[in-house]
Amino acid sequence: MMDGFDPRFRDFPDYIIGITREIWEDRGIHTLHDYYAPDIVVRSPGSVVTGNRGVIGATMATLHEFPDRVLLGEDVIWSGSPEAGMLSSHRILSQATHAGDGVYGAATGKRLTYRIIADCHARGNMIDDEWLIRDQGAIVRQLGREPRAYAAELIAREGGPGACVKPLTPETDRPGPYRGTGNDSPWGERLSEILERIMGADLSAIPTEYDRAAALHYPGGVTAHGHAAADAFWMGLRAAFPNAEFTLHHVIGREDDQMPPRAAVRWSLWGRHEGWGAFGAPTGAMVYVLGITHAEFGRLGKGPVALRREYTLYDETAVWKQILLAEA
Repeated sequence: MMDGFDPRFRDFPDYIIGITREIWEDRGIHTLHDYYAPDIVVRSPGSVVTGNRGVIGATMATLHEFPDRVLLGEDVIWSGSPEAGMLSSHRILSQATHAGDGVYGAATGKRLTYRIIADCHARGNMIDDEWLIRDQGAIVRQLGREPRAYAAELIAREGGPGACVKPLTPETDRPGPYRGTGNDSPWGERLSEILERIMGADLSAIPTEYDRAAALHYPGGVTAHGHAAADAFWMGLRAAFPNAEFTLHHVIGREDDQMPPRAAVRWSLWGRHEGWGAFGAPTGAMVYVLGITHAEFGRLGKGPVALRREYTLYDETAVWKQILLAEA
């Protein structure tokens, strides 16, 4: 039992997965009044929303567009304590049919599969701070569009460059109650060091730290394997923003029974689009990239311990929106 939390939840992962199902699949949208603080700050790459009423409205709009949406909890990597507050990094595989008109346009009837990672701070049976990344690139591609074109549509639909919803940046962010930075697990430290090496242009971190058969899951619904695919992904991102400031915001590592050692790191890039990379010709636009990476470590036989699975998300459409707004 967790102090301050409903006793029906066995532990923190059970709480996170349980309330997610209750809200979305069991249609308990009204429970957001109980589970989300009235003044919660929810940051996604596309916007910053404050207050549970805004979250309730967005939830209903999403369920209108995707009425059969299922949220499969793949993992909850967490830190903290019930008394001081806990931070969960919750990785979800979402399946849904685009059956209603909404933010993604007229209903297409297409079946979608995409990931979300949500970092949530909870205390006293209530979430009061959140960072959420949805794989928008995977969603729009499965609907037959490209992220750049969708970002342009969004700007136009929201009233043009002057009136549209502004993406998350350090300038639009709002402070919330959570001030933690994670825990001191060696697995979190190992993943954060790998990311720091890669972002510091030391791509040799990939062949030395990743298993040759590492399973990789990247934005756009990409699933790939091995060193070359990891190098291509990280090189494409860093090359687009070669001088952007890389910041580690939150680092968790865990060892749990019947689970591989694993880690969750929330990070960002903040700087100009100065290079050829994942976002085409350099534009000089100031861009903020919010990312979350989950990783699992292990060894085969007597080989070295290596990164065997990686899940990294950022929102391609939010990056394109910032580039297009800078050009407007």
